[in-house]
Amino acid sequence: MNAVANFANLSSLNDAGLNHERLLIEAAQNDPSRFAELYENNFHRVYAFVARRVNDRDEAQDVTAEVFHQALKNIGRFQWRGVPFAAWLLRIATNALADRWQRASRGIEVQAEDSLEERAESDAGNTAELERHAMLFELVDRLPADQRTVVLRRFVDQKSIREIAQELGRSEGAVKQLQFRALETLRGQVRKSQ
Repeated sequence: MNAVANFANLSSLNDAGLNHERLLIEAAQNDPSRFAELYENNFHRVYAFVARRVNDRDEAQDVTAEVFHQALKNIGRFQWRGVPFAAWLLRIATNALADRWQRASRGIEVQAEDSLEERAESDAGNTAELERHAMLFELVDRLPADQRTVVLRRFVDQKSIREIAQELGRSEGAVKQLQFRALETLRGQVRKSQ
């Protein structure tokens, strides 16, 4: 499923679909064995989200498993706010990826479950921010490949312009121009959506 379709599916749930999802969540909160349908309904979306952000299939599978493990572990704390359940799962995925990238950049092994559990608790009620982040991820995914790569390396991986230029085999000026164009495009798209 591509990023545009993924975003459309996330944002186009009608009232009946949201009500059904709310009932599934309540059932899973009362009986964790009922989590399976939530898993089935959201697995491909979460896996696609993670796979676009990691380098190999095994890591994408590991992170996706970690996301659903954390979601199941914290389903009792989830509070329904009328937002698709996938937004909460994507936020957990974002945190899992950030934790992995941070550990990798520092070379330190951190207990992922504890930090994800704390983040899942604090993020469960912050739906406006979740929606904004999901929208931003989707907008970045729509950028041309070179611009998207520069934005991800610069703001997610926190690499310098020089490092990105070396990685892409381009001049620093070309990387700055790609970053400028990407940010201008994102600003315009965010203004249109408001």
